[in-house]
Amino acid sequence: MSSLRGVLCAFLAGASMAATAGQFGTTVAMQSRDSVTYYVAVQISGLGAADLMVDTGSGYMTINEEMLAQLQRAGQVRYLRQLRGRLANGRTLEVPVYNIASLSIGDGCWLENVEAAVFPGKTRAILGLNALQRAAPFVFSFDPPQLVLSNCKGSSTVAAVAETDLAALDEHVPGPTAETPRP
Repeated sequence: MSSLRGVLCAFLAGASMAATAGQFGTTVAMQSRDSVTYYVAVQISGLGAADLMVDTGSGYMTINEEMLAQLQRAGQVRYLRQLRGRLANGRTLEVPVYNIASLSIGDGCWLENVEAAVFPGKTRAILGLNALQRAAPFVFSFDPPQLVLSNCKGSSTVAAVAETDLAALDEHVPGPTAETPRP
């Protein structure tokens, strides 16, 4: 069965007209927990190392309030807007969305200006589709558990670009108003 999955993933990757063999340049190991969830190691500018659960059913990357506070102290996030979404249990929740300057999935796939929804308390952080799409096309493999990512930037260009992009973002994105609650 695992070899069938591998063949199917290889076929799907090869069938995509937008993907070329050279695009799949970054392989990131995932850690399986409870045989149903997979985590990847990330580095978030201003926060450091973290393990994020990979969730292809989640539209957004999520962080918790504790992570947000540390990113704010480091000056590595900017408030963008409020987001109302429906959770897996059917409940709706309104949460703030922040722009994170940069993060690395594994050691080699740097993404800049990634939007993250902030969930209350110490909830589990999630690597959702909005971040994964930035490294698309990608392959999620179960055996071995890994992500194979494309269109990744190296770490040497990210720091300077992220700082410039956040300064430009400040000029174009209004901060929260009295009508927009900010945690």
